[in-house]
Amino acid sequence: MTLSERILNNEHLSKEEWIHIFEDEHFDTFDLLHEAYNIRKHYYGKRVKLNMILNAKSGICPEDCGYCGQSREIKQKQRYRLVDKEQIKDGANVAQEHQIGTYCIVMSGRGPSDKEVTHICDTVEEIKSIHPQLKICACLGLTNEEQAERLKNAGVDRYNHNLNTSERYHDNVVTTHTYRDRVNTVEIMKRHHISPCSGVICGMGESNEDIIDMALALKKIDADSIPINFLHPIKGTKFGDMDELNPIKCLRIIAMFRLINPSKEIRIAGGREVNLRSLQPLALQAANSIFVGDYLITGGQPNQLDYDMLEDLGFEIDIVNNDNS
Repeated sequence: MTLSERILNNEHLSKEEWIHIFEDEHFDTFDLLHEAYNIRKHYYGKRVKLNMILNAKSGICPEDCGYCGQSREIKQKQRYRLVDKEQIKDGANVAQEHQIGTYCIVMSGRGPSDKEVTHICDTVEEIKSIHPQLKICACLGLTNEEQAERLKNAGVDRYNHNLNTSERYHDNVVTTHTYRDRVNTVEIMKRHHISPCSGVICGMGESNEDIIDMALALKKIDADSIPINFLHPIKGTKFGDMDELNPIKCLRIIAMFRLINPSKEIRIAGGREVNLRSLQPLALQAANSIFVGDYLITGGQPNQLDYDMLEDLGFEIDIVNNDNS
């Protein structure tokens, strides 16, 4: 029985087995991708979900995240407070015009003030009145129960809060909040029936065991959507000189996340262009979702290249939001 058949038959694999598969040099990367594709095809066929980010508030952050160009350690040029309603709504219009299924409103900072939540809620209500089928994802930082309830009532479909790394490695990445803070935010959203989106950043010095732990942790919290970011080193940050990734390792990581979280939306996110390079199309053998356009403070490739890539692969854009993924 193949690996993908075992997974589709709901066979449980131990952490040690997953690490062995990930590290086994005799398990060729393209064979691993084939196993991941069998699972991806089972759940998603040839459909690909598109996502777009709006950086609605930039910089002005008290956190010390070692990967982030918006942290308190960086004198960032691109600093501005929460943008007005019209700019957020304009982004939603662009998303709708370009077959984007999920529009992500992202704010820098530890967490939103109640006033900022009000601003987001009012804007989301207006967006939903115009584009009811557009899925809205908010990424506002650490939140509380009351804020989550307000976001749900306003029409927010999904909330992104990444675990970023493993619990064991977390303190090497950031010291101004805990791993438990991040998990708690995801759990709050689940309690308020907002679809949980949570992912990782690979390439920050973590071990192979950490990578498998990340995938298993996301399985445990039952994240509906899992964005996989690859470190795009930013000068001046703690990890600004780090270069631990290559395209083959990135492909193995994506394949492992699909195998461990078979039915979930696996999204190739920040850093895909600089780390996967010419192998980007192969990543969609395992992933079924991508970001289109720029990221927060780093640029993506021109949109048309993504649309051309999907067409060349024979994939189709999934714009029907009728499930939790």
